[in-house]
Amino acid sequence: MKAVVLSIAGLDPSGGAGIVADIKTIAAFGCFPAAALTSITYQNTTGVFGAEHQTARSLRAQVEPIVQDLNVAGAKTGMLPTAEIVAEVARLFAEENLPAPVVDPVVVATSGDVLIDDAAFEILKRDLFPLARVVTPNIPEAEKLTGLSIQTEAGMRDAAAAIQQLGARAVLVKGGHRHIDAQALDILLTENGIFTEFRTDYINAGEVHGSGCTLSAALAACLGNGMNLEEAVSAAKKYVTDAIRNATRLGHGAMPL
Repeated sequence: MKAVVLSIAGLDPSGGAGIVADIKTIAAFGCFPAAALTSITYQNTTGVFGAEHQTARSLRAQVEPIVQDLNVAGAKTGMLPTAEIVAEVARLFAEENLPAPVVDPVVVATSGDVLIDDAAFEILKRDLFPLARVVTPNIPEAEKLTGLSIQTEAGMRDAAAAIQQLGARAVLVKGGHRHIDAQALDILLTENGIFTEFRTDYINAGEVHGSGCTLSAALAACLGNGMNLEEAVSAAKKYVTDAIRNATRLGHGAMPL
Protein backbone atom coordinates (compact mmCIF):
# COMPACT_ATOMS: atom_id res chain seq x y z
CA MET A 1 0.00 0.00 0.00
CA LYS A 2 1.28 3.47 -0.87
CA ALA A 3 2.18 5.76 2.02
CA VAL A 4 0.06 8.92 2.13
CA VAL A 5 2.16 12.06 2.58
CA LEU A 6 0.51 15.39 3.39
CA SER A 7 1.96 18.76 2.39
CA ILE A 8 0.64 21.94 4.01
CA ALA A 9 2.11 24.79 2.00
CA GLY A 10 1.51 27.59 -0.48
CA LEU A 11 0.67 27.36 -4.17
CA ASP A 12 3.23 28.51 -6.71
CA PRO A 13 1.14 28.51 -9.92
CA SER A 14 4.28 28.38 -12.08
CA GLY A 15 5.05 24.95 -10.63
CA GLY A 16 8.59 25.47 -9.44
CA ALA A 17 8.04 25.56 -5.70
CA GLY A 18 5.37 25.08 -3.04
CA ILE A 19 2.57 22.52 -3.28
CA VAL A 20 3.20 21.66 -6.94
CA ALA A 21 6.87 20.86 -6.28
CA ASP A 22 5.86 18.86 -3.21
CA ILE A 23 3.30 16.77 -5.11
CA LYS A 24 5.78 15.97 -7.87
CA THR A 25 8.42 14.95 -5.33
CA ILE A 26 6.14 12.88 -3.10
CA ALA A 27 4.89 10.97 -6.14
CA ALA A 28 8.45 10.40 -7.35
CA PHE A 29 9.15 8.50 -4.11
CA GLY A 30 6.19 6.19 -4.73
CA CYS A 31 3.92 7.85 -2.18
CA PHE A 32 0.38 9.18 -2.53
CA PRO A 33 0.38 13.00 -2.14
CA ALA A 34 -2.31 14.91 -0.28
CA ALA A 35 -2.20 18.70 0.06
CA ALA A 36 -3.72 21.65 1.87
CA LEU A 37 -3.14 25.23 0.75
CA THR A 38 -2.04 27.98 3.11
CA SER A 39 -1.76 30.69 0.46
CA ILE A 40 -2.38 31.22 -3.23
CA THR A 41 0.63 33.17 -4.44
CA TYR A 42 1.11 35.03 -7.70
CA GLN A 43 4.62 34.17 -8.82
CA ASN A 44 6.92 32.77 -11.45
CA THR A 45 10.66 32.12 -11.69
CA THR A 46 11.44 35.85 -11.44
CA GLY A 47 9.54 36.81 -8.29
CA VAL A 48 6.43 36.87 -6.12
CA PHE A 49 3.86 39.48 -7.12
CA GLY A 50 1.20 39.00 -4.46
CA ALA A 51 -0.76 36.44 -2.48
CA GLU A 52 -4.18 35.59 -1.09
CA HIS A 53 -3.65 33.88 2.26
CA GLN A 54 -6.07 31.28 3.55
CA THR A 55 -7.83 31.56 6.90
CA ALA A 56 -7.45 29.12 9.77
CA ARG A 57 -11.02 27.98 9.10
CA SER A 58 -10.36 27.22 5.42
CA LEU A 59 -7.14 25.38 6.25
CA ARG A 60 -8.85 23.20 8.86
CA ALA A 61 -11.67 22.52 6.40
CA GLN A 62 -9.08 21.18 3.95
CA VAL A 63 -7.12 19.05 6.43
CA GLU A 64 -9.90 17.42 8.48
CA PRO A 65 -11.49 15.44 5.60
CA ILE A 66 -8.04 14.15 4.64
CA VAL A 67 -7.21 12.81 8.09
CA GLN A 68 -10.70 11.40 8.57
CA ASP A 69 -10.38 9.33 5.40
CA LEU A 70 -6.68 8.63 4.81
CA ASN A 71 -3.97 7.17 7.03
CA VAL A 72 -1.31 9.87 6.76
CA ALA A 73 2.17 8.35 7.13
CA GLY A 74 4.31 11.44 6.49
CA ALA A 75 3.84 15.20 6.53
CA LYS A 76 5.61 18.46 5.81
CA THR A 77 4.91 22.15 6.14
CA GLY A 78 6.12 24.89 3.84
CA MET A 79 4.91 28.47 3.49
CA LEU A 80 2.92 29.42 6.61
CA PRO A 81 2.43 33.14 6.03
CA THR A 82 0.38 34.40 8.99
CA ALA A 83 0.17 33.91 12.75
CA GLU A 84 -3.37 32.57 12.32
CA ILE A 85 -2.21 29.89 9.89
CA VAL A 86 0.83 28.82 11.93
CA ALA A 87 -1.23 28.50 15.11
CA GLU A 88 -3.87 26.44 13.30
CA VAL A 89 -1.25 24.13 11.78
CA ALA A 90 0.22 23.51 15.23
CA ARG A 91 -3.26 22.76 16.60
CA LEU A 92 -4.00 20.35 13.76
CA PHE A 93 -0.80 18.39 14.32
CA ALA A 94 -1.45 18.26 18.05
CA GLU A 95 -5.13 17.27 17.78
CA GLU A 96 -5.36 15.01 14.73
CA ASN A 97 -2.69 12.42 15.57
CA LEU A 98 -0.73 13.36 12.48
CA PRO A 99 2.90 12.21 12.15
CA ALA A 100 5.51 14.69 13.32
CA PRO A 101 6.12 16.90 10.29
CA VAL A 102 9.17 17.99 8.40
CA VAL A 103 9.05 21.76 9.00
CA ASP A 104 10.61 23.84 6.25
CA PRO A 105 10.77 27.31 7.86
CA VAL A 106 10.08 29.21 4.64
CA VAL A 107 10.95 32.87 5.24
CA VAL A 108 12.14 34.37 1.96
CA ALA A 109 11.69 33.19 -1.62
CA THR A 110 14.67 32.70 -3.93
CA SER A 111 13.73 36.05 -5.48
CA GLY A 112 14.11 37.76 -2.08
CA ASP A 113 10.38 38.21 -1.46
CA VAL A 114 9.30 37.76 2.18
CA LEU A 115 6.79 34.93 2.64
CA ILE A 116 5.98 35.10 6.38
CA ASP A 117 5.14 37.97 8.73
CA ASP A 118 6.99 38.62 11.99
CA ALA A 119 4.19 37.41 14.27
CA ALA A 120 3.91 34.15 12.33
CA PHE A 121 7.67 33.65 12.54
CA GLU A 122 7.61 33.84 16.33
CA ILE A 123 4.68 31.40 16.61
CA LEU A 124 6.43 29.05 14.19
CA LYS A 125 9.39 28.83 16.57
CA ARG A 126 7.30 28.62 19.72
CA ASP A 127 4.46 26.29 18.73
CA LEU A 128 5.46 24.28 15.65
CA PHE A 129 9.17 23.56 16.13
CA PRO A 130 8.52 21.38 19.23
CA LEU A 131 6.08 19.25 17.19
CA ALA A 132 8.46 18.72 14.25
CA ARG A 133 10.34 15.56 13.37
CA VAL A 134 13.01 17.76 11.82
CA VAL A 135 13.36 21.46 10.95
CA THR A 136 15.15 22.18 7.64
CA PRO A 137 16.44 25.78 7.38
CA ASN A 138 18.84 26.92 4.69
CA ILE A 139 21.67 29.17 5.84
CA PRO A 140 19.78 32.50 5.46
CA GLU A 141 16.83 31.02 7.38
CA ALA A 142 19.14 29.62 10.07
CA GLU A 143 20.74 33.05 10.42
CA LYS A 144 17.32 34.66 10.90
CA LEU A 145 16.29 32.01 13.41
CA THR A 146 19.45 32.35 15.51
CA GLY A 147 20.90 35.80 14.86
CA LEU A 148 24.21 34.14 13.96
CA SER A 149 26.37 34.87 10.92
CA ILE A 150 27.13 31.51 9.30
CA GLN A 151 30.30 31.41 7.21
CA THR A 152 31.83 28.06 8.15
CA GLU A 153 30.98 24.47 8.91
CA ALA A 154 31.39 25.26 12.61
CA GLY A 155 28.89 28.08 12.20
CA MET A 156 26.37 25.64 10.71
CA ARG A 157 26.80 23.36 13.72
CA ASP A 158 26.36 26.25 16.14
CA ALA A 159 23.18 27.31 14.35
CA ALA A 160 21.77 23.77 14.42
CA ALA A 161 22.40 23.58 18.16
CA ALA A 162 20.77 26.99 18.72
CA ILE A 163 17.68 25.98 16.73
CA GLN A 164 17.45 22.75 18.69
CA GLN A 165 17.40 24.87 21.85
CA LEU A 166 14.22 26.49 20.48
CA GLY A 167 12.54 23.11 20.92
CA ALA A 168 13.21 21.36 17.62
CA ARG A 169 13.74 17.62 17.94
CA ALA A 170 16.24 17.49 15.06
CA VAL A 171 17.67 20.15 12.74
CA LEU A 172 19.04 19.94 9.20
CA VAL A 173 20.96 23.09 8.23
CA LYS A 174 21.29 23.18 4.44
CA GLY A 175 24.47 24.72 3.10
CA GLY A 176 23.81 24.96 -0.62
CA HIS A 177 23.42 28.74 -0.45
CA ARG A 178 27.05 29.15 0.71
CA HIS A 179 28.65 25.97 -0.72
CA ILE A 180 31.33 25.98 1.99
CA ASP A 181 34.63 24.40 0.83
CA ALA A 182 33.23 24.16 -2.73
CA GLN A 183 30.73 21.55 -1.57
CA ALA A 184 27.02 21.43 -0.94
CA LEU A 185 27.25 20.58 2.75
CA ASP A 186 24.21 19.84 4.89
CA ILE A 187 24.55 19.17 8.61
CA LEU A 188 22.03 17.14 10.59
CA LEU A 189 21.77 17.40 14.38
CA THR A 190 19.70 14.55 15.77
CA GLU A 191 17.66 14.45 18.94
CA ASN A 192 20.54 12.51 20.52
CA GLY A 193 22.92 15.42 19.94
CA ILE A 194 24.80 13.66 17.13
CA PHE A 195 26.02 15.66 14.12
CA THR A 196 26.10 13.99 10.70
CA GLU A 197 27.50 15.61 7.56
CA PHE A 198 26.04 15.08 4.11
CA ARG A 199 28.35 16.26 1.33
CA THR A 200 28.07 16.44 -2.43
CA ASP A 201 30.03 18.41 -4.99
CA TYR A 202 28.54 21.85 -5.52
CA ILE A 203 26.71 22.14 -8.85
CA ASN A 204 27.14 25.65 -10.24
CA ALA A 205 23.70 25.91 -11.84
CA GLY A 206 23.01 29.50 -10.79
CA GLU A 207 19.92 30.30 -8.76
CA VAL A 208 17.47 27.42 -8.52
CA HIS A 209 13.78 27.59 -7.64
CA GLY A 210 12.11 25.14 -5.28
CA SER A 211 15.08 23.22 -3.90
CA GLY A 212 14.02 23.69 -0.28
CA CYS A 213 10.43 22.62 -0.97
CA THR A 214 11.69 19.61 -2.91
CA LEU A 215 14.09 18.52 -0.17
CA SER A 216 11.53 18.77 2.62
CA ALA A 217 8.92 16.92 0.55
CA ALA A 218 11.45 14.20 -0.25
CA LEU A 219 12.29 13.92 3.45
CA ALA A 220 8.61 13.59 4.36
CA ALA A 221 8.14 10.91 1.71
CA CYS A 222 11.17 8.94 2.86
CA LEU A 223 10.06 9.10 6.48
CA GLY A 224 6.56 8.09 5.40
CA ASN A 225 8.11 5.10 3.65
CA GLY A 226 9.69 4.00 6.93
CA MET A 227 13.26 5.23 6.61
CA ASN A 228 15.06 6.51 9.67
CA LEU A 229 16.06 10.17 9.67
CA GLU A 230 19.66 9.69 8.51
CA GLU A 231 18.55 7.43 5.65
CA ALA A 232 15.83 9.90 4.71
CA VAL A 233 18.23 12.87 4.60
CA SER A 234 20.71 10.94 2.46
CA ALA A 235 18.03 9.87 -0.03
CA ALA A 236 16.42 13.31 -0.15
CA LYS A 237 19.74 15.06 -0.70
CA LYS A 238 20.62 12.68 -3.55
CA TYR A 239 17.23 13.36 -5.15
CA VAL A 240 17.68 17.15 -4.99
CA THR A 241 21.27 16.94 -6.24
CA ASP A 242 20.15 14.89 -9.24
CA ALA A 243 17.23 17.27 -9.83
CA ILE A 244 19.59 20.27 -9.91
CA ARG A 245 22.04 18.44 -12.17
CA ASN A 246 19.28 17.51 -14.64
CA ALA A 247 17.17 20.67 -14.43
CA THR A 248 16.11 22.40 -17.63
CA ARG A 249 16.29 26.17 -17.99
CA LEU A 250 12.71 27.43 -18.06
CA GLY A 251 11.50 30.99 -17.71
CA HIS A 252 13.58 34.13 -17.18
CA GLY A 253 14.55 33.80 -13.52
CA ALA A 254 15.75 31.11 -11.10
CA MET A 255 15.85 27.63 -12.62
CA PRO A 256 13.01 25.36 -11.43
CA LEU A 257 13.85 21.77 -10.55
